[in-house]
Amino acid sequence: MIAMNKVSFKALLGAFLAAAFLQGAMAAEVAGVKFPDTAKVGGKELQLNGLGVRTKFIVKVYAAGLYLQQKESTVEDVLKADGPRRMQLIMMRDISSDDFGNAFMTGLNNNVDKNDKSKIVTQISKFGEMFAQIEGLKKGDVLDLDWVPGTGTQCYLNNKKIGDVTPDVIFYNSILKIWLGDKPADSSLKPKLLAPSTKK
Repeated sequence: MIAMNKVSFKALLGAFLAAAFLQGAMAAEVAGVKFPDTAKVGGKELQLNGLGVRTKFIVKVYAAGLYLQQKESTVEDVLKADGPRRMQLIMMRDISSDDFGNAFMTGLNNNVDKNDKSKIVTQISKFGEMFAQIEGLKKGDVLDLDWVPGTGTQCYLNNKKIGDVTPDVIFYNSILKIWLGDKPADSSLKPKLLAPSTKK
């Protein structure tokens, strides 16, 4: 009986540790906000490339996670990555649609050159209209900015489509430059969205 109890205890302990390991492996966390390690976009499974928190005047605005088909450690490789991509924002405070839209436009203006901007001016306008359609973002809201080759950029708020599809990859890369450009929205967040380099 004692031997049986020992075996049962070891089996239960092993199962518990395995479950704890799997649970840890299935989610990453930053500032108390959890991101899944993988995401399915355009029928492809993406990996969490990096994550961090956007702060403004020490206030935590949102947590951000970048998903790619394979991990990339440079901005150049992220921008030319094949296949679907996702930038996921999880709000850590309430923000009005006007403030979010203004931050979006500021990020574009700071990081996208005039030549590229002239090519996507209509898409930028449509994106601005999307912000006007929502009252604002609440703490805990999840905003997904997805790129699917052959389709374009589609946004989701709490898994619900918002706005129109914008077809040009230049537009999606321009969005990513808000966080990964030469003048990112948060200079401390930018390196955290990139995977550690494997080069020696």
